[in-house]
Amino acid sequence: MVNVLGPRDEFLRILERDLAADVHARGNEITLTGSPEAVRIAADVLTELVTIVRTGQGLTGDSVERVVAMTKAAEQTRPAEVLTQSILSNRGRTIRPKTLNQKRYVDAIDAHTVVFGIGPAGTGKTYLAMAKAVQALQRKDVNRIILTRPAIEAGERLGFLPGTLTDKVDPYLRPLYDALHDMVDPDSVPRLITAGTIEIAPLAYMRGRTLNDAFIILDEAQNTTMEQMKMFLTRLGFGSKVVVTGDVTQIDLPGSTRSGLREVTGVLDGVDDIAFCTLTGADVVRHRLVGRIVAAYDRYEAAEGFRR
Repeated sequence: MVNVLGPRDEFLRILERDLAADVHARGNEITLTGSPEAVRIAADVLTELVTIVRTGQGLTGDSVERVVAMTKAAEQTRPAEVLTQSILSNRGRTIRPKTLNQKRYVDAIDAHTVVFGIGPAGTGKTYLAMAKAVQALQRKDVNRIILTRPAIEAGERLGFLPGTLTDKVDPYLRPLYDALHDMVDPDSVPRLITAGTIEIAPLAYMRGRTLNDAFIILDEAQNTTMEQMKMFLTRLGFGSKVVVTGDVTQIDLPGSTRSGLREVTGVLDGVDDIAFCTLTGADVVRHRLVGRIVAAYDRYEAAEGFRR
């Protein structure tokens, strides 16, 4: 009961706030009162929470909120199936999807050769793709991981950067390093990079190459031009898998330059073995305030008739 209701009834307060039914806990019994539909939803939520607890996975306030939201949405996939699907474990930490759209995204990566993950910041687009890449490498499905992103400044001018070429591009690639260190023993990362098992490079380095037996991730793809997107996608070799991630609301390309990510949805829509997965503000898995910030910007832009 403590695991289901949380320390000091933290999860019980979330249930009382988010469910239409009244929830009364006494001893080892929970009583639900309200309309038949409200009681049904509340009972389903509690069933899912108990199922998750019985798998040995602990609950958090965020996961309880997600179970409630998924149950109210009446999706065919059970919340417990989403929140207990493990992708990768490292140093006692397990990486798994936390929303239904994230599960669909992960499943699409398994089922397709090329997958586009499109959505706002914090929805796990790159993080989950990285976890699937490390999983594929550990299973020997691929021989190497290639991580790339365009070197475009996010509305700033960094000016002259001193140092070697690697020093100059590292600031653009740092988010990829950060995710990688969460999933691979930090001591082994330099060794894997030196051996070429993991390659992290700017998009310009992909030109003229054919990438076989590799898991390739293009991050921040909204900042590619149409020509760059075509160049990247045609690097695909035998035995490889490609994941392209980006947020079409945060394009940093100059002037009238068209985003390759925005245009590719129309170019490749309906092509076999290519999947487009859309994530929304409801899929934000960073601090819960990030989701509220994304939703607030969406409302503001809709109200103001904002057009990028």
